[in-house]
Amino acid sequence: MEKRYQVFVSSTYADLRDERQRVIQALMEMDCIPSGMELFPAADEEQWQFIKRVIDDCDYYLLIIGGRYGSTTPEGMSYTEKEYDYAIEKGKKVVALLHANPDEIPMGKSEGDPEMRGRLKGFREKVAANRLVKFWRTADELPGLVALSLSKTIRTYPAVGWIRADQVSNTLMTN
Repeated sequence: MEKRYQVFVSSTYADLRDERQRVIQALMEMDCIPSGMELFPAADEEQWQFIKRVIDDCDYYLLIIGGRYGSTTPEGMSYTEKEYDYAIEKGKKVVALLHANPDEIPMGKSEGDPEMRGRLKGFREKVAANRLVKFWRTADELPGLVALSLSKTIRTYPAVGWIRADQVSNTLMTN
């Protein structure tokens, strides 16, 4: 039976729109099921509760960090960092792709506020301290990094995944 894995794509949005699109395309070409904010329906549900349910349903968590910390919760933590912490808490396997040099990112796609730059730096350090990370400089590099990193993660840490109902025997379906 062929298994497909659901991957939650987490990042800031406006500054990494092109990068996210390339990553989502790479995931689809790997026969994975991408999940991310641009794929969320308009639903009458509190946003964070919905995001938690989507992360819970995913097999893997893919984090892209560029030059922005992102929009923050009332507590001052970025939603991206909150998603990351939740994925770790739930034991999700994480693939982390960090921009190699955030200082090289154009001002329009990076933090101008020194406090937010500090929070971004702290978030990057937290992610890099707890796992192997891959570094990228251009959006063109991301599909290859995703293919290599996620393939290795899937081989090393196989997850539950999804199987089409018509591929499952009737015996399994009734149990």
